Amino acid sequence: MHELAEHGRNDSLRDEIKAYWSGRAATFDLSPGHEIFSDIEREAWHALVLKHLGPGDGRAALDLASGTGVISHLMDDLGYRVTGMDWSEDMLQLARAKAKSRGRNIRFFVGDAERTMEPDESADVIITRHLVWTLVDPKASFEEWFRVLKPGGRLLIIDGDFVNTGLRERLVKKLAAILERTGFIKADQPHRPADSSNTFNSILSRVYFAKGARAPDVAALLRSTGFMPVTIDQDLRAIHRAQAKNFTFFKGVLRGLQHRYAVVAVKPDSA
Repeated sequence: MHELAEHGRNDSLRDEIKAYWSGRAATFDLSPGHEIFSDIEREAWHALVLKHLGPGDGRAALDLASGTGVISHLMDDLGYRVTGMDWSEDMLQLARAKAKSRGRNIRFFVGDAERTMEPDESADVIITRHLVWTLVDPKASFEEWFRVLKPGGRLLIIDGDFVNTGLRERLVKKLAAILERTGFIKADQPHRPADSSNTFNSILSRVYFAKGARAPDVAALLRSTGFMPVTIDQDLRAIHRAQAKNFTFFKGVLRGLQHRYAVVAVKPDSA
């Protein structure tokens, strides 16, 4: 009975997460840090993918929580055969339209990143951006992704701790907030819809990484799932510098101070 009740609570939370991001779909690509607004940033992303996953060469890539298809397009650029999965049809409509307008052959479909329903050992690589910190049950998700990857396949997670802040980050945020209130600068996220019911914070308080998705904790969970080796890469400076050109000054500073990272995990050949 307890397990059934817990499962029900998890499904309710997952429905809330799905509804929240569906509501963000219409303005998602307007925000720097979501869509890519320069060739310099695109090249920095390409370099990160090539560093950890290598060139596509027609290999099968699964982009989980693909949203409007930003990462899917990066993978397609590099020669991967890309499938994008997201559980928001609103996001996927935009992703399909974007792929059609750019003449890209990327398959997008509705699916749950925590329960993909993909065949065993069907993907050469899996990539996610800003998904892991929202997962209700990351251990179960990692087990699912381990199952879907081919032996020797690679998982690349790009994520961050969006809960904990260091002293410098808090000071910059405080100064920016003061200047916003006094009208000296514009708000950092003008395209983010108003969240009068505080839905975002309510969701954040109930996910697994409610206290922040730190890279070592994510890596430890991946190792316990069977991935080996697992490597943390916190050198995302080239991406952050490129993004900063499209941010307000303070948001550009904050991007470089936050705990953002890539984690690459390999499914052993003998798995």
